[in-house]
This record gives sequence, C-alpha cells and structure tokens, in this order.
Amino acid sequence: MSLQLQDVALDVDGKTHIYPTSIELEKASLNVLLGATLSGKTSLMRIMAGLERPTSGSVMWQGENVTGMHVRKRDVAMVYQQFINYTSFTVFDNIASPLKIKKYSNKEIDSAVRSVAEMLKLTPFLQRTPLELSGGQQQRCALARALVKKSGLVLLDEPLANLDYKLREELRAEIPRIFEQSGAIFVYATTEPEEALLLGGNTATLHQGRVTQFGATPSVYHRPLDKVTATTFSDPPMNFTSLLKHDNTIRIGDSQLDINSTTYKLLESLGEGEYVAGFRPNHLTLQGQSSGAIQFQTRLDITEITGSETFLHLQHADAKWVGLVHGVHDLPMGAQVNVYLDPGYIYVFNTEGQLVANAEYARQTEKKERD
Repeated sequence: MSLQLQDVALDVDGKTHIYPTSIELEKASLNVLLGATLSGKTSLMRIMAGLERPTSGSVMWQGENVTGMHVRKRDVAMVYQQFINYTSFTVFDNIASPLKIKKYSNKEIDSAVRSVAEMLKLTPFLQRTPLELSGGQQQRCALARALVKKSGLVLLDEPLANLDYKLREELRAEIPRIFEQSGAIFVYATTEPEEALLLGGNTATLHQGRVTQFGATPSVYHRPLDKVTATTFSDPPMNFTSLLKHDNTIRIGDSQLDINSTTYKLLESLGEGEYVAGFRPNHLTLQGQSSGAIQFQTRLDITEITGSETFLHLQHADAKWVGLVHGVHDLPMGAQVNVYLDPGYIYVFNTEGQLVANAEYARQTEKKERD
C-alpha cells in the first residue's frame, strides 16, 4: 500500500497554491506536514483525498491512478481542525455512521465503536449528542469517526488544535501507537515543530506551496537542507548572522574566532568566503557553558516570561534574534546583554541559503565513529 504524488501542482484563480511536488508515503507510516498557515498543507491534503483535482500531475494509490476519482470512491478518512459532527445523532451513532453505510452487522459496529470510544475517552458520553459535549469532546468524536472506518489513508488537518492542553498531550503520546496498529497511511498537518518532533515518523516541511524537505523527522530537524527548512522546523525560528572566513580567523556577527583554538573541526574545514551562520534560540545562553563558547554583545528589546523559561528578543548588529533560556530573567528593556553560543550548535549556509556544514551533526557523527 502506498500513496504517490507525481509532480502534482495546483493553481487557483491564476495563483499557485502548490508547486510541482513528488512524494511517496508508505503503508503504516505517520507523515507530518509541517508549515505555517497558508503554506499549502490543507491544499496538499485535499489533493491526496480527492477533494481537489491537481492542475497537473498524478495521484497514485496502490499503483492505480486515482487523480480524477471522486473522494467517495477512495479509501480515505479526514478530520479537520473545525470538527464536523451530526448534531441530531448520539455520539455512538456519529462514530458508527461510516460503518452503517458499509453495512456492518450490529455486533461488529458495537464492538468497533466501543473500542475506539475507549481509546479516545468517550465511553461515558456515547448516549449524548454532540451539542452536550465540550469542544474537545466534540473533536474527539470526529476523530473517532475517522479512525473507526479503518481507511487505508487517514488525513488529520491540525486535529488537536482545539483540545485542552492535558488531553492534547495524552493524544500526542497515543497517536503514534494508534497509527502503527492500524496499518494505514496517516498524514498529520500541524504548524508546530514541537508536535512534529513528538509524533516522530516522517516530516515534510512546507513553505509557500513548496515541500522544501521530506524524510525521517529527526533527520529533517537535525539536518535541514536550507535556511527555509531550518526556519520552518524551529519555534521560535532559527537565528541567523553573517559568517566570514579569512586566513586563520572566522568572524561570526561581531565576534572573531581564532581557528587554531576552536575545538570543532567543522569551522576550520570551511573554505574562505562569506557564509550565513544559523543557530536555534534554545542554544543561546546567558553564561558560557564551555571554554570555547562564542560571546555576542546584544541589546535586549523585550522579555517574555513563560514560567520556567524566558524568551529574550535581542538585537545584534542588524539582526534580530530570539533566545530561549531556562529560568525567570526579568531584565530591563534596552539593556546590553552578553549571550553565549557553543559552536557545536552552528549550522552554516552559503549565501544562497543551502546548508554546507552542520557542527552538531558532524559532532554526533564523530562520536558514533569513536564509539
């Protein structure tokens, strides 16, 4: 079982919503579509489902071209962020509705509905109507109706966005197990990098209608191919600054490094020239964590305290950065703040935005080779 998109593209009213995209999803796989609002996630899912016909390209399901096939003839289930339930039905009948259409026996329906209801903590509400449920419970009802169909392709468009935090975390932990047991292909759209990491599986990063990278989620996160992917798969987005290598020195932002004293070989191996250095907000610290940490002078624009962490909005030269540091730091706006970065967390991009070196990846590779 596989789903293949072969150079599918979508134009609407003369505007390109999806640029030519080729991707293959395998049986029993969890595939995350990660991107900002209007990046093309929903459009791509609608093409997969048959709700939208691509302007060009083909959709292949188990080797068959289903590009023009109506959604009702496809083995697809879909759940949207804005859940849809039958308000005059009980929760039981809402969940059972696709099985009744398929002429399942009453015994089969009862067993299947109660099983998925238990999984989604809906058992006490089976005889209520959706209007008697909370918003989160209504979303779970819609999700249960999709899962009970046991479709070969299940599309989930930000399905947990309307749930309370505790239940969202519980379902995030349960979903990979549910997906694996079903044997179906699952496609899960989200705007949250953290959610993609928690779910695992594979991730496709989207930006303005383009899939910028697709692969195993940890690989895409740790080794983004370009600045766009790195920014998409980071919350807050990755920070960037200039990097110049000349003779035995490297200048990153306003800090100058002596290559001979650098403990990481990656920066030393760069050819001479101009680059862009990238690093994630959580890798900035207020104190040097190692003797080789790079110090930057910044101006603090504003702080956001979230409880156990503080977001620092910083100005460094002509670049705006965000630092995510542990603890509560109530610093005055406009203060001069020194921040530190371990060079082992630097991503190096060329001036066209393509990744040319990744210190963290190189360090992990070296460690594996030593072990």
